[in-house]
Amino acid sequence: MVKPVLKAASYVLVHTPDMIMNNGTTQTTEKVVNPDSEYLKEAPKHIRTFEQVVNYLPNQVYIGNEYYGKLKEVKQPWTDEDKYLTGASKDGKKGEILPQEEFIGLIKICDVFDLVHLSKEFTAVVKEKLTNHKLIGDNLIARLGEGDDPEFIQKLVDDHAEGLYNQDKLVGCVKRAHDVDVNLSAHVMFENLVAKASGLIAALNLIDKNNIDPNSVEYVIECSEEACGDMNQRGGGNFAKSVAELAGFTNASGSDARGFCAAPTHALIQATSHVAAGTFKNVVVLAGGSTAKLGMNGKDHVKKGLPIIEDVVGAFAALISENDGVSPILRNDLVGRHTVGTGSSPQAVITSLVTNPLEKAGLTVKDVDRYSSEMQNPDITKPAGAGDVPAANMKMIGALGVMKKQLEKKEMPAFIAESGMEGWAPTQGHIPSGAPYFGFCIDDLTTGDLNRAMIIGKGSLFLGRMTNLFDGVSIILERNNGEAEEEQGGLPKEEIKKQVAEAMRDFAKSLIEG
Repeated sequence: MVKPVLKAASYVLVHTPDMIMNNGTTQTTEKVVNPDSEYLKEAPKHIRTFEQVVNYLPNQVYIGNEYYGKLKEVKQPWTDEDKYLTGASKDGKKGEILPQEEFIGLIKICDVFDLVHLSKEFTAVVKEKLTNHKLIGDNLIARLGEGDDPEFIQKLVDDHAEGLYNQDKLVGCVKRAHDVDVNLSAHVMFENLVAKASGLIAALNLIDKNNIDPNSVEYVIECSEEACGDMNQRGGGNFAKSVAELAGFTNASGSDARGFCAAPTHALIQATSHVAAGTFKNVVVLAGGSTAKLGMNGKDHVKKGLPIIEDVVGAFAALISENDGVSPILRNDLVGRHTVGTGSSPQAVITSLVTNPLEKAGLTVKDVDRYSSEMQNPDITKPAGAGDVPAANMKMIGALGVMKKQLEKKEMPAFIAESGMEGWAPTQGHIPSGAPYFGFCIDDLTTGDLNRAMIIGKGSLFLGRMTNLFDGVSIILERNNGEAEEEQGGLPKEEIKKQVAEAMRDFAKSLIEG
């Protein structure tokens, strides 16, 4: 069986200041329920500039310009003015931070049903900016068109279209795709196009930052929290192939995987199994972001005098391939599962996701060098009363290790400090769930000095009102021993195939000749 590896990863953040107020669920709900609220008056004063977003330490970690270990060196909260970096780059080693106006242009580029209209003036500005973006080719630029008159766009907005705003100015809109189907309403189409556009720029960064041949990708799994479809099949998809089409993955098929916050780890395991079985050699797992979660905890942030930190749409992409002798091995034989019968207590959850797969391999909690679970930025969650989520997860893992006598109680603080990480991902639901560490995991288990890591995805299935069950899956990664798939028993794989074929021919010949 082929040993799958985690070969590459990319990360994108999109600064979306206008979308916070116009599309974030917390803000749009407030406009309906309490349109004259103090929060709506105060919130715009707490929105950060693009420069601040770029210089924010967790964001620089997310795109790979800063190592995640720096977060432990800088005291929280990282929103303090003196904690911001100076002169940081929007171009990251593993991705980029994209400004809103360029992203709106990408939304238009991703439209294939003439649903997105941008003004002529805005189109001209965006066309120039995206022409200078090294990942946006002429074939994509051509999709922008020339734009429309502002009066035409305003008329569409007055008639059910979702407005697109930049610097508080209406610059375009997204039309509904059907007169009565709520699944194709302007609002839903806008959210879907945001997921597609952010997934696309993550895919383009994956190709560029890792020198990947797009034609080598055979399958794409999209694992965001959106679901596209119509009234007859509301979540039918397919985001995966829609992104693959524009990213240039011409030899790829694909499908969507949905599992709330746990979806990226579900998708990682699926991709790993595809490669291990020999079904596909190269599988891309990717996810676009969600506008609904922009400013989700904004009320708590504003109340405490903080900026609205949930001001970015997140996206990522990763490549899972056949063993190259270098990249971390994905152990699809060591997978943790929160089953139907697991239960929802913290002890039961961590047992199923962490210690069960470890014990299957004869390992203890101390044998994992890094745990990546819900890597949510504590700057966001602490003011909202949710605490430090990654730290809480590590405490539960440590406590279970003590209970199973794999750790001494006095060892817990050191274990948590050494094996855990500070969270750096925006609360985009699925984005923090294990995935932010993919890129660093490749570094840690190749050029770094670590040997083993665990990716943990956890999800809240009860949000769909179909079950009260919790969800979670995990997978272990290990340092590659340097034996590429081509070398098996001292012979190249193709030579082995040749010898097997010759032996089969000889056997068949002997049967025919009696």
